[in-house]
Amino acid sequence: MAVVARLDGTQLKDTTNALDNLRDLCAADMARVNQLIVDHMQSNVPLIPELASHLVAAGGKRLRPLLTLASARLCGYEGDKHIGLAAAVEFIHTATLLHDDVVDESDLRRGRDTANAVWGNKASVLVGDFLFSRSFRLMVESESLKVLDILASASAVIAEGEVAQLTTANDTATTEEDYLYVIRSKTAALFAAACQVGGHIARRSADDEDALGQYGANLGIAFQLVDDYLDYSATDKAFGKGVGDDFREGKITLPIVLAMRRGDDDERAFWRRTLEKMDQQNGDLEHAGELLAAHDALADTLIRARGYADTARTALAGLPDNPHRAALENVVDFCVERAY
Repeated sequence: MAVVARLDGTQLKDTTNALDNLRDLCAADMARVNQLIVDHMQSNVPLIPELASHLVAAGGKRLRPLLTLASARLCGYEGDKHIGLAAAVEFIHTATLLHDDVVDESDLRRGRDTANAVWGNKASVLVGDFLFSRSFRLMVESESLKVLDILASASAVIAEGEVAQLTTANDTATTEEDYLYVIRSKTAALFAAACQVGGHIARRSADDEDALGQYGANLGIAFQLVDDYLDYSATDKAFGKGVGDDFREGKITLPIVLAMRRGDDDERAFWRRTLEKMDQQNGDLEHAGELLAAHDALADTLIRARGYADTARTALAGLPDNPHRAALENVVDFCVERAY
């Protein structure tokens, strides 16, 4: 096995198979989830399954439903309600992707044309609404008001995060606190809910449910921080979407916040021109990368990601020590180390 070093010189863990191990542990359950997803995408309106299938067929890690399945099994759950809840979580996530791509005017996701690029914005928004409705139907089938409360609340928080992101878009005065509010809402909320419902249906204590929620929330923040790092450092093939999209769309992510705060007047003028006024020229993306490197903005984004990852791992300490817990711990490392 090759030894790989982080930017700070410390040695990486071997996380190559971490996600595969989690998938293997949950394979039988995940097969049922995938079938349920296919079943609930059906409609008498042909465009709905056609468009939904396009996004589902694009693949993706299926990390959020895996978190629901693994959290339930970690807690000793032996029923089958976690199958429907995992599917509900994936429908919520898929619906938000459809809406995100419309808002961001994105043309590429997971290496394929986005649904809005193929069918247009109106169809994408409406099919996203259809998937949200499917997710709520699956929640109701759990026969748990608490589950409905957890996932419905997460859906509302995600929407709030989307609106908050609109207010920070192209605003180089965005603070780190503003940025963190957006990713806690848009990304971490669903990670947290996906884990928490697994503990709830297993009838774990409120403390254990909270621990799972803390694990998911901190994992979600770490995951998004790494995504923001990768937007300026990955390749399109490895990343699954266009590298530099955040820059081209004027998104204010943590690397930008840090570079803006640490830069001089000329550098801040560059960020305002390219991200606020959207006056971007040839070579600007490359120069942006140079400024981020000069101010350690990318390296410090990863340091923060590792901090949230450590908090996520610690949150599992009081839960049963079994293969599912080990797999969830290893996924924390996978989410961070994919930056390398």
